[in-house]
Amino acid sequence: MSVVVPARVIVGLSGGVDSAVAALCLLRAGYNVEALHMTNWEDASEHCTAGTDLADARRVCADLGIHLQHVNFAREYREEVFSDFLSELRAGRTPNPDVACNRHIKFGAFLRHALRLGADFIATGHYARVEHGPAPRLFRPTDREKDQTYFLHAVDAAALSRTLFPLGSIAKQEVRRMALDYGLANHAKRDSTGICFVGERPFRQFLAEHVTALPGPILTASGEVVGRHSGLPFYTLGQREGLGVGGRQGSLDSPWFVAAKDAARNALIVVQGGNHPLLLRREITAGGLRWIAGEPEGIARGRDLRARIRHRHEPAACHARLLPGGRLQVRFEQPQRTPTPGQYVVLYDQDECLGGGVILDEEARMDPASRSRLATA
Repeated sequence: MSVVVPARVIVGLSGGVDSAVAALCLLRAGYNVEALHMTNWEDASEHCTAGTDLADARRVCADLGIHLQHVNFAREYREEVFSDFLSELRAGRTPNPDVACNRHIKFGAFLRHALRLGADFIATGHYARVEHGPAPRLFRPTDREKDQTYFLHAVDAAALSRTLFPLGSIAKQEVRRMALDYGLANHAKRDSTGICFVGERPFRQFLAEHVTALPGPILTASGEVVGRHSGLPFYTLGQREGLGVGGRQGSLDSPWFVAAKDAARNALIVVQGGNHPLLLRREITAGGLRWIAGEPEGIARGRDLRARIRHRHEPAACHARLLPGGRLQVRFEQPQRTPTPGQYVVLYDQDECLGGGVILDEEARMDPASRSRLATA
């Protein structure tokens, strides 16, 4: 009689509650489960939580009775993620390192390491669903508030074919309850925020340690100087906080927002009101396209889909089509607020995440009236 050996799964255990419950779910499903904790950032800062996260991962593994391995990918993170992050900032764009981290580290270096250890699959605590088949397909999770498909859209199909997402059909509230009921030591640990692996820290102060930036003027769309910025890399489109532009005589009482970066003049362009025309775009162009299950059918001619321009953005109705040179044109039914160069536009067909690309510089994508207004600033 043949014996069916359970698949061996190595869980990327961060020390947080999501990956801990992912491991618990796999154990209950009968998998042969081990864990691996990645250290991907090291510094002497009080904000670096690498030591605490490793200790939490060890406690979780003790609670679950599974073996934990520890690997250091700090060099890979700096070379494959952080260096590009800094280059994009210096170029005046606003990159998203979490997308690159998933592609190169969590579903790159970690997967290769796990396969060398004999794993059949890897698993993480991401909120997403994957269907395995001739080509893997990525779907939004049950808990839409925790949907992480935006960050996963650039992961290679070969990696997704070896990946399990145990939390794809579980709500975050239920994850917390499961951790508490089982008695996991980290059941109440709060979710992490900030740059992937770098952690929570004063962002501008952190960037100033790595990026040399030149202060310059803050201008209105009509060219009036209303303040000074501390360096273009420290700001992003749509930003409201930290501008230091207060009420001005004869102006509206509404708050100021960043509408554009003018690198030629080293100027930050600001407007008043969250719905100012210079903040809105109906059409964007993206490059560096990556598709999960291959180029979507019919997109060369154009398709009606939905698209996100940031993680918390609800997918909006759009028409997407390929352009010469491997670019993607996305035209939304309704204007969208501050699509930001360096961020990603990600396409969806109902619940399925198809892939996406990097949003290209915005000035050339403005409607003629907006471009004219900015040119006169």
